[in-house]
Amino acid sequence: MSPFAYRLSMEKEIMKRHLKDMLQKTLFAKERTKTPLPVLVYRHNSLIRRRLGNVNMQLQENKATNLALAVSHIDGLLIRPGETFSVWKQIGRTSKRKGYKEGLTIAKGQPSQGIGGGLCQLSNLIHWMVLHSELTITEHHHHDGLDLFPDFGRQIPFGTGTSISYNYIDYRVKNETDNTYQLRLWVDDEYLCGELRAAKLLPHTFHIHAENEYFSREEGGIYRNGQVFRDTIDRVTGHCLDSQLIRTNHAKVMYEIPPSVTIRS
Repeated sequence: MSPFAYRLSMEKEIMKRHLKDMLQKTLFAKERTKTPLPVLVYRHNSLIRRRLGNVNMQLQENKATNLALAVSHIDGLLIRPGETFSVWKQIGRTSKRKGYKEGLTIAKGQPSQGIGGGLCQLSNLIHWMVLHSELTITEHHHHDGLDLFPDFGRQIPFGTGTSISYNYIDYRVKNETDNTYQLRLWVDDEYLCGELRAAKLLPHTFHIHAENEYFSREEGGIYRNGQVFRDTIDRVTGHCLDSQLIRTNHAKVMYEIPPSVTIRS
């Protein structure tokens, strides 16, 4: 597909999403407040400048700029009962005019770059916090089937990331509870920082963990395997009430694995 045809196809999908949202009359979260809700549900920090294989570190610097711009449109957002949070409804289209820079993107399963690149890190952090709540994920896309970069200070299980692209590849969450939630987001010199807060204490806590992780040699290459579970914990007793499989990984490795790593045949 030529660049012009590809761009035309993207714009068609963008218009289709606008039309779909208009027809469905989705109630999107819009109100923001600087006053934090009283209950901290979950807090997480994500290192901004990470070494991702041979990716140009300038793209990581540009990502820091992009993240700072993007979080300014989300910080303090209230997600009331019945409302839906959408990454792109809050951020809008990224452009040079708005101050966004060239950052790392993934195109056709390969590292690439584009204006506003790197915002997947923002949706990753939000998704990780949401997994520790009773919010309902209504739209979630993966960088499916590929392990693109070696781990660098990994804090969360492989396979819990997200993929976003304006506006038809979105990350959306609906509040189907009677509680009001709030997203708090900011950046400092090193980290993208986030808090998910609520008006009332949740009856449960959640624990996300990986099991059965290994690398395997198969026809076509080496694959990363594993399962990700979400445990629901009773806040009073500490007992596990439920364990749900939320992700099964079988991703082709796109980098050279160190000799010290065991690979199953």
